[in-house]
Amino acid sequence: MLRKIGRLFTIKTRFEAWLIIYALALGAVERGQHYLQTYPGWGGWMLACACTGAVFLAGAKLLDSVKAPQPALAGGPYRAPIQRRTVTGRSRPRRQLLRTAARSRFSRRTD
Repeated sequence: MLRKIGRLFTIKTRFEAWLIIYALALGAVERGQHYLQTYPGWGGWMLACACTGAVFLAGAKLLDSVKAPQPALAGGPYRAPIQRRTVTGRSRPRRQLLRTAARSRFSRRTD
């Protein structure tokens, strides 16, 4: 029974997360207005900005915690792991040496 009640308080979709962020923002703005009336001047503005800034942090955390809908897999539930080629193997192509051993191909020197 407690598990069923606990599911009511679980955020499952991004829409629910946005509704909670909206409610947090309304409360933060109301609290900020209270701070502006109680502490006029610079201190009140700083406390009001702190209230609204906390909504940004909490909203980002909420949206990150809710998973976006996953696209359906076309090939079925199993997907083979990606085979990556190693670059450091012996079959790696090497730079060709020039026939004239000491001369660079970019050199314009004419001895």
